[in-house]
Amino acid sequence: MRNTAKFTTAVLAVGALTLGLTACGSDNKDDSASGSSDSGGPLIVAASPVPHAEILTFVKDNLAKKAGLDLEVKEFTDYVTPNTATEDGSVGANYFQNQPYLDDFNKKNGTHVVPVVTVHLEPLGLYSSKFKSADELKSGATVAVPNDTVNEARALKLLAANGLITLKDGVGNEATPADITGNPKKLKFKELEAAQTPRSLQDVDAAVINGNYAIEADLKPAEDALVLESPKDNPYGNFLAVKKGNEDDPRVKKLAKLLVSPEVNKFIQDKYAGSVIASF
Repeated sequence: MRNTAKFTTAVLAVGALTLGLTACGSDNKDDSASGSSDSGGPLIVAASPVPHAEILTFVKDNLAKKAGLDLEVKEFTDYVTPNTATEDGSVGANYFQNQPYLDDFNKKNGTHVVPVVTVHLEPLGLYSSKFKSADELKSGATVAVPNDTVNEARALKLLAANGLITLKDGVGNEATPADITGNPKKLKFKELEAAQTPRSLQDVDAAVINGNYAIEADLKPAEDALVLESPKDNPYGNFLAVKKGNEDDPRVKKLAKLLVSPEVNKFIQDKYAGSVIASF
């Protein structure tokens, strides 16, 4: 039986990254004791529900006991709280993000979260409930994209890689629609909090959706995406992360080893059928 505490957070205002955001109903004092400072207690890991929490729950139910790891999984539905909770010690680790996102988050918020081990890639995809191919997008079509710095740039790079737009040469992980130099279809962009992009499909012509949110919305990236990110040389692998200084926590080391085990690789292949790709 799944033993996972579920958390929900308020939808963030456009562009906001606030350190004050916390999960509804969480008890930070109790969590802090076992989250990071007490290496003898359970390791509490903050994770996005899909696929991160599902992968962690597989580890908890099938591998952790034999490895001597007491693991607790807490789900968060946004991309901010897992890092702030890791920074303040409410949780001992998190599993939901990629390196460009973390670099940007640490820079903007003064946090000290670091990666431990990369586990998987969730290819970003372009989806539509109105069209069956990207070529069908009409002039002036509206495309929803995530509004956080890194994921918006990632979305625009996906569109550029598939010939829908052209970006300035050398544009990095801070690209915005203002960096578009060519737009043959005169696409319009609707910037939304990443978690809201699947819900926008009925209101826009297409949406670029992060892999975890696509799966939660019962989309199958490997089958349903009009265009999908290539896994080759992809810098957006998702990893287990901790606050700097906690990398050598014995519990973290045990979990890191289990997350890149053959058993987890098989679980990812069997459950996600190419919509999530193991990075090891």
